Amino acid sequence: MVTTKKRRGRPPGSRNKVEYTVTAISSKPPSADTRQVGGTHYKTMGVQPWEAMETLLTYDEFMGFLKGNMIKYAMRQGLKDPADAEKFRHYRQKYLEMLTPRVME
Repeated sequence: MVTTKKRRGRPPGSRNKVEYTVTAISSKPPSADTRQVGGTHYKTMGVQPWEAMETLLTYDEFMGFLKGNMIKYAMRQGLKDPADAEKFRHYRQKYLEMLTPRVME
């Protein structure tokens, strides 16, 4: 995520007061679990379907589910739902997050 703010004053390393822009890049995008593509129907549920599947399926089964959906949305892009490309990216994000080791809380 990139945020931009206009500032007035002395930028770092300058002696002159000017208006300048500061750009900050967040190192962590929002997790796949905190967003939904194509509506709000899952976000309004107490437990999202893929959270239930992540709990009930083995790691390999759940990763297969994510891969299958990535293939589905990649193949049907432009044929059915305009949001298919974004849905593909959403499943890919979740897949990549699952590959990243988590620190136990």
